[in-house]
Order: sequence, then C-alpha cells, then structure tokens
Amino acid sequence: MTDRLMDGYDVVVIGGGAAGLNGALMLARARRSVVVIDAGAPRNAPAEGVHGLLAREGMPPAELVERGRAEVRGYGGHVVTGEVDSVAREADGFTVALADGRTVRARRLLVTTGLVDELPEVPGLRERWGRDVLHCPYCHGWEVRDGAIGVLASGPMSMHQVLLFRQWSDDITFFPHTMAPPTEEEAEQLAARGIRVVAGEVASVEVVDDRLAGVRLADGTLIERDALAVATRMVARADFLAGLGLRAVAHPSGVGEHVPADPTGRSEVPGVWVAGNVTDLMAQVGAAAAGGAAAGAQINADLVAEDTRRAVAAYRDVFSAANEARVCEKVLGERRHGL
Repeated sequence: MTDRLMDGYDVVVIGGGAAGLNGALMLARARRSVVVIDAGAPRNAPAEGVHGLLAREGMPPAELVERGRAEVRGYGGHVVTGEVDSVAREADGFTVALADGRTVRARRLLVTTGLVDELPEVPGLRERWGRDVLHCPYCHGWEVRDGAIGVLASGPMSMHQVLLFRQWSDDITFFPHTMAPPTEEEAEQLAARGIRVVAGEVASVEVVDDRLAGVRLADGTLIERDALAVATRMVARADFLAGLGLRAVAHPSGVGEHVPADPTGRSEVPGVWVAGNVTDLMAQVGAAAAGGAAAGAQINADLVAEDTRRAVAAYRDVFSAANEARVCEKVLGERRHGL
C-alpha cells in the first residue's frame, strides 16, 4: 500500500532521493519504523543517467529511485507519495502535516528534500536544462567531450566552471553575459587555456531539431555551440521547516542557500537531521547517498540513547516500587510478631 501511513514512526524521512532512501535503508535495517515521504520532484529528473556512481554508472535516475524504494520496503520501511506542508514540535517529537491533509508523528526527522536550481532569465534555457544545458562537468562532461561548449556566466562560480570544462574540450567559449568582464588575471588564465571570450548579453539559446544549435546574442549574432554550461543559484527546499525555526541561509560560497548542519547531519534544531543537497549544495548522487546513510546511523544512535534513558527510568521505578514493597512487608511482619 504505497500511500498508507501509520499514525507514528521512529523516523519520518522527508524527501525520497538518494539521500533519503539511503538514510531510510540504514534505519530500516536497524529495525526502526521509518517512512519516506516523497513529493516526486527530483532535481535530476531531466538527466538521462546518473554518473560518477560506482556500479550504477549511467543508470536512469528513475530506475535508481525505484530500486532504492524496493530495498527500503524489503526491510519493512514505508515509502509514500506526498508533499509535506509543515512540521510542528510536539512534547515527544514532531507532527508532519502533508498538503493533502494527512498527518503523521515522528520521534526524529531526516530532511532530504534537495534543492531548486534557479537559472538565469534567458529564453530557452530552462527547456534544455539537464539535456544540452548543463551545470556539472563531473555529471555531464564526458557526454559532451570534444564538443563546442559554451559557458554562460551567472555567478561567483562561473570562472571556476569555465576552467573546469576546458578539461573535457579544447573548444570552449565563455559568455560573461550580464556579469562583470574577466579581470586582468582571469583574462590571462582564459587566454593561456585557449578559451574564447565573447562579450555582450545573451538573448536566447537556439534549438534546431530538438538539439541546441547555439547562443544568440542581443545584437543578433549566433555563436554555434553543442552544449551550454551555466552555474545555477541553488536554493534548498526548506520552507516547510519554518515552524521549527529552521530556515535555509546563505551558503558561504555565495552560490545559493542551504540548511546548515554539523558533519553528522545534525541541524540546529534538536531531533532534526539533514542530508544531501538540502545541506550540501555540491553533493553528487554518491555523496548525497553517503550523507543519508551517515545521518541514518546517527539518528539510530540518538534513539538508542533515548530508549536507554527511558529504560533506566522505568527500571528505577520498578526497583523503587519493589524495594518499597519489601520494606512494607518487613514492617508488617514485625508487627505481626510483636517486634
């Protein structure tokens, strides 16, 4: 029953990508009751395959997710479709409210909702995203190797990005677009690497027969390109956490907004862990999955500590009651014998 929710779980995982599913897998194998709530809007949906992931190279993202869901369910975990609207604190955990009106209680939360890529306002760019408009050379560089690649400046990482893509092709064109032109030092680096710089605002991307044909400048000039790289502004999906006082903040690198966490994934709010792109904006699928696994282990350890505290308290109550009963029995016995 895909969309069936129990009343409460040890852990509710919000987000069903690599980080969320791997975290849920660790928790389910630790015999924790766990549910993954997935809105079904993965960042990598437009991509043909996942790359740089050992033993899963080139696998379609949807297939990777389906395999992950099956593995979580195989250990007794639940995976449901739904969008989380808000989260509230309760005395013993959290209440998670879904947009369709359902609610579920959780002792702990693992948030793995990823991020949204904000692209420059250039006509045609969004439609080609994940196909021949790209962002990460480690994800897509091999697929466009030796081609005519353009890099559209959009933020503080653009210079780094254009130098990286030079590793995959010697035909690289840099479009400063509306950003400041390269500094003297940057211009020297670009020239030394044989990277062409084309000044002027980019008006649109041109597509012919469902393939990128080039970049159209505001003056009408068409620069033919096979692929176009652009560094997006990456913003964590975290609005639903506002009720807990947890919000996405500016990333130190200036590339977007993330939810801060310590190295284990523990957020500033007790009981809430984060993993994957919601906290690590640069994480590829493998790193996101690893982050989810690590957070899952930390959550289980935290629950073990809580379970132990509760057991000790209950043990002390029983011991105290038993001791009190023995004292009472002794007093009554002494009275019966006139002592």
